[in-house]
Amino acid sequence: MLLRLAWATLLRHRGRTLLAVLGVAVSAAMLLDMVMLSSGMRASFRNMLVASGFELRIAPKGTLPFDTDATIPNATSIAQRLESDSDVTTVSPVLGGQLHVTAGPRTINATALGGIGRVQGDYEITYGRVPLAPDEVVASAEFLRASGLAIGDTIRAAAGYDPELRTTTGSRALRIVGRAHFLYLPAEQRAIALPLETLQGMQGSRSTDRVSLFMVKTRAGANVDSVLHRLQRTLPNVSMISTASAMQQVDQRLSYFRQLALILGAVSLAVGFLLVTTLVTVSVNERLGEIVIMRAIGVARERIVLQIVLEGIAIMLAGAVAGLGLGLLTARYLNSILASFPGLPAAIDFFLFEPRDAWTALGLLTAVGILAGVYPSWRGAALPIALTLREEAVG
Repeated sequence: MLLRLAWATLLRHRGRTLLAVLGVAVSAAMLLDMVMLSSGMRASFRNMLVASGFELRIAPKGTLPFDTDATIPNATSIAQRLESDSDVTTVSPVLGGQLHVTAGPRTINATALGGIGRVQGDYEITYGRVPLAPDEVVASAEFLRASGLAIGDTIRAAAGYDPELRTTTGSRALRIVGRAHFLYLPAEQRAIALPLETLQGMQGSRSTDRVSLFMVKTRAGANVDSVLHRLQRTLPNVSMISTASAMQQVDQRLSYFRQLALILGAVSLAVGFLLVTTLVTVSVNERLGEIVIMRAIGVARERIVLQIVLEGIAIMLAGAVAGLGLGLLTARYLNSILASFPGLPAAIDFFLFEPRDAWTALGLLTAVGILAGVYPSWRGAALPIALTLREEAVG
């Protein structure tokens, strides 16, 4: 009965109710986007780190992986020490560099990653297979598009360019055996991956037995922090970071986004609250005569308050449903803009939708709808019956 009365009251002023629902939808969309922003980057960054299952990353002392041109010397010896630890199951060495690839009359620059195909964790094969022979490579889709090459083609690649002699160094013929999605590189990056020893040989003496990074997997059930501390004592000349430590650093750097999301989310809630409160207050003032008559014939004050509160909740829920779709559309558009930032890994999403985000936004809006209707409805239901009837009659 109360729901039917509340619905009839809202339909009595269709235009005003529709405008209120649209206003709430905009606020709901903004709130949902802010909830998604506050957790999206962190969740997508964590998903990127754990995608390949490596819990530890070892870089040159004092740097982040690939942050500089620094490399780790004596890579073979370090790999043997890592593999000798009983809690370590997989060690994946990675060497980074740049290759100059000749494709017809053009020369294309590409990011190169040297690794061991059977244990690598930098890319996923989308077509073909991992490179196993010294003269085999896999390439990103962007590289294949830019070069006009295809799987099975042979390329001529060089690791460096000598500006004095105007010649390239470390030139080799390589055959493309697969197309790969590189997990940690931007979507537009032209990249190729090849065996570690091949890239080391192409770069010459400066990369002999050197790597840019080690990625380490531990056995199931092992305490990653204990393994990290144990390895740090064994290898004091490198920097080690676990996934948990990396996430702590991410949390610190993303605090600005979370604060911004909190502020804008609070603003959207406040706008929705004021909008619904204004609408309910206007509706109550227009219906004071009806309200006091209901009081006069014995309708309990609480039932009147509940009916008016239901009107506010109905507006909020209708606006929230519309705002969910609007929020997803705007989040997708904004994410496409932010994701185009140069150098940002393709796996990073600023707005990552999770069902709990929608439930959080819906719960907050429902609570605001209840609060928005309580004060004006209680105020209207608490007015003196006789005095209000006389004022309404005179008016």
